[in-house]
Amino acid sequence: MNLNTKDKINNRYITVVSGLPRSGTSMMSMMLEAGGMTVLTDHIRTADNDNPKGYYEFERVKKLPKGDTEWMEEARGKAVKIISALLEHLPDKYEYKIVFMHRKIEEIVKSQNTMLKNSAKPANTDDTIIAELLMKHLKSVRDWLDKQNNITVLDVDYNQLIVNPNPFLSEINEFLDFTLPIEKMKQAIDLKLYRNRI
Repeated sequence: MNLNTKDKINNRYITVVSGLPRSGTSMMSMMLEAGGMTVLTDHIRTADNDNPKGYYEFERVKKLPKGDTEWMEEARGKAVKIISALLEHLPDKYEYKIVFMHRKIEEIVKSQNTMLKNSAKPANTDDTIIAELLMKHLKSVRDWLDKQNNITVLDVDYNQLIVNPNPFLSEINEFLDFTLPIEKMKQAIDLKLYRNRI
């Protein structure tokens, strides 16, 4: 099959949706899928009350620290969700474009606590300490990303995205060298799922 120019551009790199857990990575994955991108997922982790529309996870991502990277060739030209704590294990042989989700840290902590409660696990004991640790982690990840020559990053503010998506969708289109239908992507935003607000 002959690839057109657009396909050649997209197959150069792996699109990664990243951020802290509960920062909007599942929603962004769903938006990219709605726009026509293939999102690498195995559907092992199914939808639940915390993520009614699915988690868009690929289990082998969790094995990156153990060197399980053979599957990444399959991810070229596609999108895959990888939480921020695992980014440092990305192999150097590939080029990556990372859509990095940011959300108010207090909302992330609140959402994580809700998730822990729903799964009958003990919630965080001190939200302030957890928030400080998460912020420290984000700074460390950013410092690392800034030193990587094979990675480019687009920062997306979740809180702004859900109320005024068009500017962000235009930026994502340009960032990914791909003509994504903005209206279809926008339809993937469900304000009813924005439940842990501060």
